[in-house]
Amino acid sequence: MIHTELAAAGINDPTLRDAYRRCRRIAARNGRTYFLATRLLAPDQRPAVHALYAFARYADDILDEFNPELDARARGERLQRLSDQFFGNEDRCDEPVLVAVDHTVARYRIPGDLFKDFLSSMRMDLNVTDYPNRAALNHYMRGSAEVIGLQMLPVLGTVNDPQEAEPYAEALGQAFQLTNFLRDVDEDLVRNRVYLPADELAADGVDRELLAWCHDNRRTDPRVRRALAAQHDITRTIYRFAAQGIAALAPRSRPCVATAFTLYQEILDRIEESDFAVFSHRATVSKARRLQVAGGALVESWRARRADSGARSRYQEPGAS
Repeated sequence: MIHTELAAAGINDPTLRDAYRRCRRIAARNGRTYFLATRLLAPDQRPAVHALYAFARYADDILDEFNPELDARARGERLQRLSDQFFGNEDRCDEPVLVAVDHTVARYRIPGDLFKDFLSSMRMDLNVTDYPNRAALNHYMRGSAEVIGLQMLPVLGTVNDPQEAEPYAEALGQAFQLTNFLRDVDEDLVRNRVYLPADELAADGVDRELLAWCHDNRRTDPRVRRALAAQHDITRTIYRFAAQGIAALAPRSRPCVATAFTLYQEILDRIEESDFAVFSHRATVSKARRLQVAGGALVESWRARRADSGARSRYQEPGAS
């Protein structure tokens, strides 16, 4: 399958092919829902999407990889080296992820500032452990989530001016990340981080000490449950806005994004159905359900790609004669 994808994308150089293969393995291993959704893209789109995911994962692993010998300063130095390599301030290394994402950025003309914003938010994770309000959290999510949606737009394609789709792409990235924040409250506490606005939690009498109690006792205090329910409602609102942007995407890309949209929203469903028991188990969507949703989108994806291919052929016919 990977050979078909690389051939469709016109990636023939052996070094590049190896680099994209590495990115695909990273995406398949670490992003189950994400990777499943990418299977609904046209083969020529998939390598670029895998490269973008792998780059984000590469930076994230610098921050979250368990290594007691790596303190914040050492991790910061590694992030800086990644930045220098990516932006050409030092000789490019032969790290496959960087080789592939560099090729993707050039091919799709993805603005470099999006990666600067991303790495800026990654640096915040070195020493920022709490967010006092929504504005502070949104500032972090600009680089950690919104720019991911913007990086994807050139690959996905749009039916009109891409700028019209940008607010929806930003919102979808934010909604996905807020879903992760709700699901991973307990896991983030272990890393000494709380990705929820402190003032909004305080409105329900919740602080870090109470969250720590919930972690230690594997229970969700009623005050925490109310606070998480409020965050859940905010995230739902963002999803409703983001949904309007799916129609702005190129038809062949819509089934992929719609599938990711559905499955991530269902993670929210599972959190709510558990009565926000995020300290005792991790909300997931079953493999059977993921396959069911993806299977339903598969036919739509195939039809959209076939229609797109037919339109391109008709467009090219006059020049071929």
